[in-house]
Amino acid sequence: MTMETWIAAAIFVVAYALIAIDRWDRTLVALLGGLLMVVLGVIDQQEAFAAIDLNVIFLLAGMMVIANVLGRTGFFELLAIRSVRLSHGHPIRLLIILAAVTALLSALLDNVTTVLLMTPVILSVSRRLDISPLPYLLASIFASNIGGTATLIGDPPNILIGSAAGLGFGDFLLNLGPVIVVVFVVFAGVMALSFRGELKVPDERREFVLEHAEGTAIKDRPLLVRSLAIALATIAGFIVHGPLGLEPATIALLGAAGLMLVAHLDPQETLREIEWSTLFFFVGLFILVESIVATGIVGGFADALAEATKGNSAVASVALLWFSAVASAVVDNIPYTATAIPVVERLVAGGMHTEALWWSLALGACLGGNLTVVGASANVVVANMAARAGHPIGFVQFLRYGAAVSASSLIISTAYVWIRYLG
Repeated sequence: MTMETWIAAAIFVVAYALIAIDRWDRTLVALLGGLLMVVLGVIDQQEAFAAIDLNVIFLLAGMMVIANVLGRTGFFELLAIRSVRLSHGHPIRLLIILAAVTALLSALLDNVTTVLLMTPVILSVSRRLDISPLPYLLASIFASNIGGTATLIGDPPNILIGSAAGLGFGDFLLNLGPVIVVVFVVFAGVMALSFRGELKVPDERREFVLEHAEGTAIKDRPLLVRSLAIALATIAGFIVHGPLGLEPATIALLGAAGLMLVAHLDPQETLREIEWSTLFFFVGLFILVESIVATGIVGGFADALAEATKGNSAVASVALLWFSAVASAVVDNIPYTATAIPVVERLVAGGMHTEALWWSLALGACLGGNLTVVGASANVVVANMAARAGHPIGFVQFLRYGAAVSASSLIISTAYVWIRYLG
């Protein structure tokens, strides 16, 4: 191994460890790690900047604008309140309905943005019903990761995979949508069994919420109409972006710019709402990963995996699915996926089953994030917001429910990959 290889490995391992323990801001860790690779000569500046995938960055930025404007209208609060009415205040039924709403929104927007907007609503509804919000918050986390797995834009790992593999919105929906429906149904059953004895709503509280909850939900109806129209047009653009010859990032930015135009929004004020720290986290991450690819570390790992599985696509796919799930549970699934993509590319180049490997990576990375509270960005976001509201979610408490949800999801996913792609 060369000196550059040792330096790259050391910086990468330290950066991963710091991201995993979450004591320092992960954006600063990723940026400093990536810049150290350049300063210490592992890769040059041109290689580093060329590694930044602007399709991922601009896709996230565009969807953040659309989702934040939708949130400003009261749309998400209205959905939660309508869910209360649909459930007639029955707590378990409400939990499943809110989970379904979260899963659907996570598939159409992205799971981090969805939980940012849904968590305050869940806390408000729980307070009005005078019940613990923890079951609803946990179900929201699990549902966001499950729903986000179904589409290109739903979970950041899918955005990375789609960009690397040339897979579009329709590819994800057609290949992962069917299995995610089954996974969600089983998840709903697990949640109902887990919390059936814990949630009870006093009759007087239920009547109060049903009578008074909906009045002030929508804050800006004209903006809501325009936002929904642009959001639906953007999603339609994702579905047909291939024939149009446009990348998803172009569609997302067009939707965001169009929304600011038709809704007469101040661009400076609107763009301030973008989660810039998340975007710069990706910038640093792309440089980190490119450094360990350029020094041959990823290639060596891919060769070792190919050797261990004897070139068997079935064994490699199942191993990748379960390893991705476990790795994503220990480290946030975004940096794990960015690291795993070059490995899969090497395996595909070596003649292994392309579809089975890419979909195994997506299912493992996204669904494995439900195992621990640090397994996905959405988990960390909800946990932080819940703690600030006085309802902390403990690591062991999360693991107790996450283990059942993850195990059932991965068993279903394994059977699906085997039957559809390897049978």
